[in-house]
Amino acid sequence: MASKLVVSTFVSLDGVMQAPGGPGEDDANGFPHGGWLAPHVDEKFGEIMGDQLERATGMLLGRRSYDILAAHWPGVPDEEGGAKINSMPKYVTTRTPMTPEWRNTHVLVGEAARTVADLKRDTDGEILVQGSSDLLRTLQEAELVDEYRLLVFPVVLGQGKRLFAEGTAPAGLRFTGSTATGAGVLYVTYEWAGKPSYGSVA
Repeated sequence: MASKLVVSTFVSLDGVMQAPGGPGEDDANGFPHGGWLAPHVDEKFGEIMGDQLERATGMLLGRRSYDILAAHWPGVPDEEGGAKINSMPKYVTTRTPMTPEWRNTHVLVGEAARTVADLKRDTDGEILVQGSSDLLRTLQEAELVDEYRLLVFPVVLGQGKRLFAEGTAPAGLRFTGSTATGAGVLYVTYEWAGKPSYGSVA
């Protein structure tokens, strides 16, 4: 028994993942570009996200991302995706104990590198990581990420929290697929392949 940990992330062409969903979602460090995802959403984008949610058996979130999603999804109708997300197990990492109000939420108290490793070992299926940029640094450093599913949007933001920020743990990745939407979003997938390999170009 072991779960696969999948990072599913919206990123700009320059790698920014902060506040894609709307203004005010995450204004940390004075980020002024909240809502950059919305103009590029189309039917194909919806199909991609629907497929990811159907495959997932759980969702892993950092505390801030949990608070954002928990304020929105409980009120979403079943036919608009609420049924799947609200019923699936949600795991939130935190150093401070909390009482969750979102249905089917499990709190992982302690150091995330340890609690998420335990979660992967003790569950089966596919756990989807949404947002949670701070948590991602820890998961990357601990080599807990098994796959990246990236939706790359045709926009350059120039500032904000990045998926692979300065100091990210080096890793090799194996390309597994790509497709594009009519709105110009590139969906690319990679599996973790251990440490990077090196060489020289003669």
